Amino acid sequence: MRIAQLAPLIEPVPPTLYGGTERVVSTLTEALVERGHEVTLFASGDSQTSATLVSVTPEALRLAGITNALPASLLSLRMAFERAAEFDIIHSHLDLVPVPFGRFVPTPVVHTLHGRLDLPEIQPLFEYCTDAHLVAISENQRRLVPEWGWVGTVYNGINVDHYTFHPHPGDYLAFLGRMTPEKGIEDAIQVAQLAGIPLKIAAKIDPTERVYYDERVAPLLEGQGVEYVGEVTEREKDAFLGQALALVFPIGWPEPFGLVMAEAMATGTPVIAARYGAVPEVIADGETGIICDSVQEMALACQRVGTLDRAACRARVAERFSHTRMADGYEAVYRQLSAAERPGSPPLPGQQRDNERATASAGPEVG
Repeated sequence: MRIAQLAPLIEPVPPTLYGGTERVVSTLTEALVERGHEVTLFASGDSQTSATLVSVTPEALRLAGITNALPASLLSLRMAFERAAEFDIIHSHLDLVPVPFGRFVPTPVVHTLHGRLDLPEIQPLFEYCTDAHLVAISENQRRLVPEWGWVGTVYNGINVDHYTFHPHPGDYLAFLGRMTPEKGIEDAIQVAQLAGIPLKIAAKIDPTERVYYDERVAPLLEGQGVEYVGEVTEREKDAFLGQALALVFPIGWPEPFGLVMAEAMATGTPVIAARYGAVPEVIADGETGIICDSVQEMALACQRVGTLDRAACRARVAERFSHTRMADGYEAVYRQLSAAERPGSPPLPGQQRDNERATASAGPEVG
């Protein structure tokens, strides 16, 4: 198939530092190329890929000091859509920007939404654009808004071979993510202090998050046993996660997947996580991690997480969250959408609702 992948432009593909969505796009793109598909990647010019790269911006926006991604996202959309006839499928990872416009091009457009969908201000967009083809990255993400135009659920995937297996537990807790309240950094520090176990924090601090870090987090780093190591590279992340006793994942929002959980388990490191979002789908509670309902439970879980089978953690990722499983899922979605475009094919669920709404608004025919 001829497939266009539209990547976010904040980070290169794959990211050199933080960047979960860009890592997923890279992993999927490479898997599709390996399977013989003709893939065109719309991304920043400093991206590395075996697909055909279309440089939307010279370099990733964050590395260039640009915080507003909307103009570049619109440019990517224009560049891809004006070439729509060259592709069998256009797959967007640009969040909300392309959702209203997919129906105006001759090629099926599928949207993977990697961010939160529980915000009330975005509800009218999807309630109106019922013809948008959406792929969920977890069943929990889909359950939040079941009436939207879902055409499938495909878990994010990683190439397990790119992660080093560490068979023995380390002596510190790891936190890896963005420096935002919803990621639970303050809870992670409290967990470590209650458990009496050192905590190492690897986190990105965006300019918009600087005040939060300075006022809320930095004062907590003055205590013993808490170390902020900054933002880590891919190679540093592998060791950072693999040498830990556990990854602490005390999120406070409905995380649609949580790629860092799969990455930690791929190195053999189990996860101690809050019961929120897709966590129960990613972690096998009591086997590859421990799911908790409070900071106190997480602190207690630290005392027994070292007994979990680290080989089982890696095996779960290889079985459920591999790059091949992800590619299988998206190939099925692409085939489904391509078949639906053929004359005489039954409409997809979103198309059916859109057709019904159009018929109702048109009123009875006049002879």
